[in-house]
Amino acid sequence: MDFLKHSRYVPMNRRRRIYEGKGKILYEGPEPGTLIQHFKDDATAFNNKKHAIVDGKGVLNNRISEFVFTHLNEIGIPTHFIRRMNMREQLIREVEVIPIEVVVRNVAAGSIATRLGLDEGTQLPRSIIEFYYKNDELGDPMVAEEHITAFGWATPQELDDMMALAIRVNDFLCGLFLGVGIRLVDFKIECGRLFEGDMMRIVVADEISPDSCRLWDIETNEKMDKDRFRRDLGGMLEAYQEVAKRLGILNENDRPTANGPTLVQ
Repeated sequence: MDFLKHSRYVPMNRRRRIYEGKGKILYEGPEPGTLIQHFKDDATAFNNKKHAIVDGKGVLNNRISEFVFTHLNEIGIPTHFIRRMNMREQLIREVEVIPIEVVVRNVAAGSIATRLGLDEGTQLPRSIIEFYYKNDELGDPMVAEEHITAFGWATPQELDDMMALAIRVNDFLCGLFLGVGIRLVDFKIECGRLFEGDMMRIVVADEISPDSCRLWDIETNEKMDKDRFRRDLGGMLEAYQEVAKRLGILNENDRPTANGPTLVQ
């Protein structure tokens, strides 16, 4: 894919839009089998019931996700990521997205604490994998392996591959964040089918950023993720900046600045 480094850049407004989600837009890529993933500043929660624009969030998520995916590629975990193109965009491989969110939980927080009556912050006996069906109208309901295979969302082998990827990503992320004083509470990944000739393999897709992870400061348990927006804690952009700073990917002079969230009606 080295030839992609020399592909001609086409301005965003002249590209064909393939898909728009809550936080990202996918555009047609410069070569067959590629897409451009554009990170928006939109912050959403509760299936878009809560929505704001946070200036600079997309830039930070792009940089953090690039950092994580680059390292995953380097250690042999297959992903859709090729390279970052600019402050807001990445060049990615086109994949057939499996409509399942794979959530890995290390510490009780969010819905598992509510469902099972656990105190938030309780260390789980072991990492727990959960599956959620990607459907905004239904509120992304939790599903079992039996549902996934029965309804044909993924085959048993694909499900095994997704779980194996999730465990490997968890091992890497736990070590990465622990090294910079951050506790990886939980995270979600999405996976896709990458077709290469007659071959197909399951790869990690979407993004890995403070939008898709719960990250707590090890010393203070200060939340450094999207819960700052969900729970009206404030300081969302500053928290994302701190994550980027600790990972060594943000200099003082290129930090996005903003006046704070702008609520969207």
